[in-house]
Amino acid sequence: AYPVSEVVYTWTLGAAKSVVVAEDGSRLNQYHLIGQTAGTEDIYTSRGQYTVMMAHFYLKRKIGYFVIQTYMPCFMTVILSQVSFWLNRESVPARTVFGVTTVLTMTTLSISARNSLPKVAYATAMDWFIAVCYAFVFSALIEFATVNYFTKRSWAWDGKKAMEAQQPKKKDPLALSKKPNNACSAGGVNYTPNLNKDTAIATISNSTSVPLKSAETKAPDPKKTYNSVSKIDKMSRIVFPVLFGTFNLVYWATYLNREPVIKGAVSPT
Repeated sequence: AYPVSEVVYTWTLGAAKSVVVAEDGSRLNQYHLIGQTAGTEDIYTSRGQYTVMMAHFYLKRKIGYFVIQTYMPCFMTVILSQVSFWLNRESVPARTVFGVTTVLTMTTLSISARNSLPKVAYATAMDWFIAVCYAFVFSALIEFATVNYFTKRSWAWDGKKAMEAQQPKKKDPLALSKKPNNACSAGGVNYTPNLNKDTAIATISNSTSVPLKSAETKAPDPKKTYNSVSKIDKMSRIVFPVLFGTFNLVYWATYLNREPVIKGAVSPT
């Protein structure tokens, strides 16, 4: 470059009219060209003063591409995480799969969306949307952990009652005991054997006692106990969709109605 003492750069038609973008040449796949500015700036260095000619082009992202690639997957992932509120709270594997899978999916979506955007130090509107969706998904997993904590207490109480119901009631068995004069009694009825007729009865009478097995009464099957629907699940079925719907209304109303104002920008022809 040459210092101003040797070369002076100026716009031929002025800064406002020198930069012209053709209508056919301003079409981009992911962006809209909303305007451009042109100007000059003087830079001072140890070697001298230099004139720099600058042109700025202002772009706006097309919403359609990002709705399909980022917004819709995030929206569906949040809805999927809220399906677990309608499952039985005893369905621990199913609800765990819902929670962990949706959290991992949101993590993958956030990483892929960030890689496709320029590296900037501030949070964009898409970053805020992904962060809120991630918070909803993670909150659904925490909600299940809370419900499962109280469900475990209910199971312990039901299991104790079921074990007590399975234990059969003990009854006194019928016994054949020895009585004086070689008599025996069974179930409270006395019998006197005829020793002259049957010598085998003496052998029975000499035994101290012979317990008789009583008819075992079958214990009734314990009733299966089910936990009622958790109050936390009932509230979550209403609170989570309402909050997420309210967030979407505020977000899209702000995002779509916000138009950037660029001072001195020239709209493309």
